[in-house]
Amino acid sequence: MSINMRNISMFAVMAVLFVIVGQLQSWSLSLAILNLCLISAIMALGVNIQWGYAGLLNVGVMGFAALGGVAGVLISTPPVPGAWEAGGGLMLMALVCFLITIALIIFAYAKLRGRARVWSITIIGIIGYFIARSFFDPAVDAIERFDSAATGFLGGLGMPIIFSWFVGGLLAAGAAWLVGKISLGLRSDYLAIATLGISEIIIAMMKNEDWLTRGVKNVIGLPRPVPYEVDIQQSEYWQGIAQSWGMSIIDLSSIVVKLSYAYLFTIVLLFVLYLSEKALNSPWGRMMRAIRDNETAAEAMGKDVKGRHLQVFILGSAVIGIAGAMLTTLDGQFTPASYQPLRFTFLIWVMVIVGGSGNNWGAVLGGFVIWFFWIEAEPMGLWLMDALTSGLAEDSPLREHLLKSAAHMRLMTMGIILLLVLRFTPRGLIPEK
Repeated sequence: MSINMRNISMFAVMAVLFVIVGQLQSWSLSLAILNLCLISAIMALGVNIQWGYAGLLNVGVMGFAALGGVAGVLISTPPVPGAWEAGGGLMLMALVCFLITIALIIFAYAKLRGRARVWSITIIGIIGYFIARSFFDPAVDAIERFDSAATGFLGGLGMPIIFSWFVGGLLAAGAAWLVGKISLGLRSDYLAIATLGISEIIIAMMKNEDWLTRGVKNVIGLPRPVPYEVDIQQSEYWQGIAQSWGMSIIDLSSIVVKLSYAYLFTIVLLFVLYLSEKALNSPWGRMMRAIRDNETAAEAMGKDVKGRHLQVFILGSAVIGIAGAMLTTLDGQFTPASYQPLRFTFLIWVMVIVGGSGNNWGAVLGGFVIWFFWIEAEPMGLWLMDALTSGLAEDSPLREHLLKSAAHMRLMTMGIILLLVLRFTPRGLIPEK
């Protein structure tokens, strides 16, 4: 079997698995898994750009995804007039003080040298910090006190949430620039520790800065870029289709909404995949692979290794930020506590490793395979345990224990998939050419 036919057959197998889930469980569940697989594939593409192209070990994936999620809140939620009246002016003053402090630090860094530079930057930073906090702290107290049960934050711009996908990429890219300027000179293991720590800091801020994101109280009811189920259920057109197909209007409305999401997510995935492939096969992509394989030789040829690393780190993080904004859009809510850096960063990395590091199509396939089995591992495990213990009595302690253990099959399934892939196709399902 040729490589192309082998690759096509693996995607075809995934399609068959979705059909099986639709037939045996429900089409609504199958489409829900598909949407999450599409988002996971985009996130895996972002990590593949960093690791597969340049060998950068980013363990802070969830931090950049959380920034994308924040964009959904800042763009789509309507502003809260009472919160702006209570503390909006003071918050703007704090922002102005912060920006002036940054500008003065940059000016001092450019104009001064030696000890004068160090002392000037230190003094400017300390004074600017305390001045900004003198406005920031009372602003936060006033904003969070205003109707804290229902709002307690400033709100957003009230724009269509689909714009947040672009803004989420920009926020993640800006954070990546700052992180990269500080940490990209570190060795790979230190870079991993630094990115993980920064990810934890970002998520901790999301949980505690109620004035910005409501913190652990969450932001719910975000607007959708697709129709609502209730509107479809009240439409005579869709009621007629449901009747002609012999299905419930409730089931049909759920399927239509999920198909609409899948359509939007597929467009974004194909666009990102197209750009990634063009970049990988361009002179820039060949240069990045040369830097990845031998930094010393590339530097000797006059390549700006650190500059190119920063560039690819920003691009990969921007893609992750877009995926994070899409995930918030799909959920319709922003829940900072759900971002668990180690757990979900591990999943994204497994997607890249299983799919094939350095191959964009492999990253997409890995995203589909891993997330599909991450969701289906529990029902599959329950079915397996039920079959194995079918000969035991209903009140058997062993049967009860094994059935309860089915909920823990996910991590075991991920380990088995990873071990099998590393044993039989160590470079991934679709390896880099």
